[in-house]
Amino acid sequence: MLEKLYFYYTNDLHSNFDQWARVTGFLKEKKAMKEAANESTWTIDIGDHVDRVHPIAEAFMGKANVELMNDAGYDLATIGNNEGITLSRDDFFHLYDDAAFQVVCANLHSMDNQEPDWLHPSVKIESINGVRIGVIGLTAPFNAFYELLDWHVASPYQTLKKYVKQLKQSTDVIILLSHLGLSEDQEIARRFADIDVIIGGHTHHLLRTGEHINNTVITAAGKHCAFIGEVILTWDHDQGKLVTKEAYTTDVTHLAKDLETEQKLYELSEEADKILEEKIVHIHSPIEVKWFKDTVIMQELTNTVQDWTNADCAMLNAGLLLDQIPAGDVTYKDIHQICPHPINPVVIDLKGNELLEVIRASFTKDFMELKLKGFGFRGEILGRMQFSGIEVETYVHETGEEYVQHVWFDGEPLDAERTYKVATADTFTFGRLLPEIAKSENKHYFLPEFLRDILADTLRIKFGDK
Repeated sequence: MLEKLYFYYTNDLHSNFDQWARVTGFLKEKKAMKEAANESTWTIDIGDHVDRVHPIAEAFMGKANVELMNDAGYDLATIGNNEGITLSRDDFFHLYDDAAFQVVCANLHSMDNQEPDWLHPSVKIESINGVRIGVIGLTAPFNAFYELLDWHVASPYQTLKKYVKQLKQSTDVIILLSHLGLSEDQEIARRFADIDVIIGGHTHHLLRTGEHINNTVITAAGKHCAFIGEVILTWDHDQGKLVTKEAYTTDVTHLAKDLETEQKLYELSEEADKILEEKIVHIHSPIEVKWFKDTVIMQELTNTVQDWTNADCAMLNAGLLLDQIPAGDVTYKDIHQICPHPINPVVIDLKGNELLEVIRASFTKDFMELKLKGFGFRGEILGRMQFSGIEVETYVHETGEEYVQHVWFDGEPLDAERTYKVATADTFTFGRLLPEIAKSENKHYFLPEFLRDILADTLRIKFGDK
């Protein structure tokens, strides 16, 4: 006898709810069809469902996301870095308290030995006809952030050695829910022949029909739930093994919306607006924001970041602020709209010659006009860098390009061999935007505060009623 096992999954929604009513409609319909046909089916999320860029996620600190997943009928989920490191420890500890699904993550551990009740390293599920399925979850090890919140993320490979061995002895099929990224998923498939399926995320890769490496099928469905993934496994009960492993993705952007979900999103949005309407400050004059010019607000924000982190100097890009700030009452909702990024301050150690290279790079047209996607940045372009604690003297070439001529610290030129503590946005510690920052061996992140929290303080102190 052949039995088909169906798994529908989402990954990396990032609180982009544009397609969510369609996602819910699709998942409900598929589950109802399979259950009516007496076939086994499960609905899964691979993490980064929560992203505080959206007012609903911000107002409810992710709990509304969990409520929406409950309504959609999810059975399993693992966590992404946006759940794990963009919430305070307490908010994350209680994020899934009311989840109607099981949360699986084997490499996340509390450093104070108090694990949340919802956290499971692995789970076992069973098909209608008795096929035993072991599910493991893994999340990306951003320990420079996690450990500031008293969590630790263990090595994915060491974790897998333990749990794959355990599940191999007690299950027929092993599935990994991986918020690690495509290259890690591929390496895991090469190393662990006993893993049958890797459902992935984190790097927003879209595998329309899956990728087969050795014994494993790897799949992922992009980002923002424009696509929903499907895995179909066929178990031969006579042979006692899997005979086919298939993976597909479906574009849902043209499908009908689930009206109950659409109404729920409207209600959550209205409630979120009320929560975020708390007045932060009253300002008498509008505050100008420009992406390619020095402005008072960016200068004051950069000054505040330097003071708040006790750094030697600070640098922030103007593209962090997305809009002007009108006169009148400024609410937290206003600040969230103006600075929606889940970006934390960071202090890094740079030698004087490295700092000079960073400053020079930040004045290039390519840097300022870069339309960055990812690394926490949710704006349009990076914009001009502004500085605190250092003086930057530039000249404009006849081509119109601006170049750095001199940089002064305490009235003296930068010392090439001196180490400076530089405060900036944690965005620049990832990738190769500013290599000297990314490669710095000493990085001190500040959590759970976002830059918008420091913007709120700046407005209160520097621009509010005296």
